[in-house]
Amino acid sequence: MLNSLHVEGRTWLHRLPAAPKLFLLAAVSLVLFFVQSPVVLALVLLLAGGVYTSLGLPAREALKRIRPVLITILLFALINLVLVSPQEALTTTLRLLSVLLLAASVTATTTIAAFMDVLAKLFLPLERLGLLKAADISLAVGLVLRFVPEIAARYEGLKEAHRARGLPLRIHRVLGPLIISTLKDADTIAEAIDARGIRGQ
Repeated sequence: MLNSLHVEGRTWLHRLPAAPKLFLLAAVSLVLFFVQSPVVLALVLLLAGGVYTSLGLPAREALKRIRPVLITILLFALINLVLVSPQEALTTTLRLLSVLLLAASVTATTTIAAFMDVLAKLFLPLERLGLLKAADISLAVGLVLRFVPEIAARYEGLKEAHRARGLPLRIHRVLGPLIISTLKDADTIAEAIDARGIRGQ
């Protein structure tokens, strides 16, 4: 069974419908890229941290969910320190961290089905113009959101299996089984989708 990034809960963010959450996330993310003040961005980051912690996730789980993107942002910050001014590197890092925490909060409180429903409605005007199938786009995005945590969990499982056998971790030893098992799941899901006649309606 595939895992979802959604976490069951009864917080105020869980109760908020998916459409306004996604709209607010997009709007705030867009506005932040026009803010240049480190002080304002630091305040937004504190607010975003407050929103994320209000979900009540255990600290270890909360950090685990954002760790890959967090590491990427920190590496990006180090590179920026070399390429641009320290203030510019700071504002970029604060901006990205704020968006990360807000996006993680929305992802944790929005089910895949609700997210797909919003996307299908969003792309409906383009479908009426004959440019695309709204259901196909929402389904594709929903499957990506489903597969990302599943692939990460599978990778961790393969790492643990290597450690349990006393084998040194080599990326080429993990990559093969990871790709094969993921493709098998992809085939199974594609067959299930075709059997239900969801795709290409």
